[in-house]
Amino acid sequence: MTTTSPTTAVRAGGTRTTPPPSPRQGPYVCGLDAAMDVVSGKWKALILWELEEHGVRRYAEMRRGLPGVSDKVLAQQLREMEADGLLVREVFPEVPPRVEYSLTEHGSALNTALGALGDWGQDRIERLQAPAPAETAGGRQGSGWRAS
Repeated sequence: MTTTSPTTAVRAGGTRTTPPPSPRQGPYVCGLDAAMDVVSGKWKALILWELEEHGVRRYAEMRRGLPGVSDKVLAQQLREMEADGLLVREVFPEVPPRVEYSLTEHGSALNTALGALGDWGQDRIERLQAPAPAETAGGRQGSGWRAS
């Protein structure tokens, strides 16, 4: 890879741009506040998962992998994630233009950190799908409440 300026690197015929600084630089109350600032947005965690699962993705591939997201929202979320240093947008000088997205080390590290949250969410899905506890004369079993 050869560097052409502080903000642009060329690799395999493509241009990789370094994103502008994140819109919010703090002050943060705690680490969780800083992390949630980066992943807030309905589609960001799913975009992270999509890129982790499939590696390099083109825009249309991500759009198909995220049913329900609009073009406007996907483009906005990708721009914000690029600005936060979570992904790289690589533009290739071809006709028609080819743009590919991939995770940075920072994005992969965030994905790893979100793994425990995903496990918690999967447990929640299973709890919500489980049949309700049986009703008894003394009240509901397993509700955590005692009959008085």
